[in-house]
Amino acid sequence: MSALDDVGKAPNAAKKTWATAFWVTNPAQGEMRREQLSPPAQDEVHIRTLYSGISRGTESLVFNGRVPESEFSRMRAPFQSGEFPAPVKYGYCSVGRVEQGPSVLLDKTVFCLFPHQDHYIVPASAVLEVPTNVPAKRAVLAANMETAINGVWDAEPMLGERITIMGAGVVGALVAYLCAQVPGVTVQLVDINPERRQLAEQLDVTFCTPEQALHDQDCVIHASGQSAGLRQALALAGSEGRIIEMSWFGEGDIAIPLGGAFHSQRLTLKASQVGQLPPKLRPRWDYQRRLQLALSLLVDERLDALISGESDFAQLPTLAPQLFGRGSVELCHRLRYPS
Repeated sequence: MSALDDVGKAPNAAKKTWATAFWVTNPAQGEMRREQLSPPAQDEVHIRTLYSGISRGTESLVFNGRVPESEFSRMRAPFQSGEFPAPVKYGYCSVGRVEQGPSVLLDKTVFCLFPHQDHYIVPASAVLEVPTNVPAKRAVLAANMETAINGVWDAEPMLGERITIMGAGVVGALVAYLCAQVPGVTVQLVDINPERRQLAEQLDVTFCTPEQALHDQDCVIHASGQSAGLRQALALAGSEGRIIEMSWFGEGDIAIPLGGAFHSQRLTLKASQVGQLPPKLRPRWDYQRRLQLALSLLVDERLDALISGESDFAQLPTLAPQLFGRGSVELCHRLRYPS
């Protein structure tokens, strides 16, 4: 008998046949909707959600109806329901407990790229067990860590380089955290909000505001989501320097200076997007291996500093306009689910 044939269930797990999920119903509006769950098949798992995390970058664009029509297909989340711009159920940072499924996963804490929903059924292959030394509360950062890993791969930091990260949001802070662990690399994390200095100090990364940022950098990684940040990234790079663009502007058009020093200094501007693995890694890496790496890197308790708030799942329709607003200073907001 294979592991998938050996299906078990936790006590009373089969009694739960309805789930509650958060849906974006119109730009800047959302509501809870109920849906009935089918019993899991032999190769599926029933998950009871413990926590989910809100990714302010992409989810903000989705909530505010700013996904360009040209990107509707590429922007689909793995378990998205509905279509852009709305109504749509969207998200990808869910941590839960296996209530029903293969015995090797039963009662395990797992991560899944699933929207904000209290119970759900997915293929067993779609979940990854959270390492025992990573708390479930911190595991909601896995998707952000995965994005940061991809950005670092695209940046290719080398021993002894001077690297600047523009934007001390969750992804930018994680990129700075990872780059700082490369021997000899000097990292500066730049943000317009001076209060992010405390976050940088907790991650053991040098912080500065834009006017204090050092020039002549070997590599500048832009993750601020603001056109001004990208313009400064171009200005900070030294001769033959490379700029890695990790922000995604949705429907927005931005103006950047590609005259002057951009050509005379032979700068390189490169896009980084988590939806694709770097070409040189594709022969040996896949998305599951990258996500496993992301989960394993969350063992460091200092990363708890990236969780800036927590609320009950039931509050999400009321809180969403604030959490996804342009003026929000939240890092990762964590949602907790009833036990």
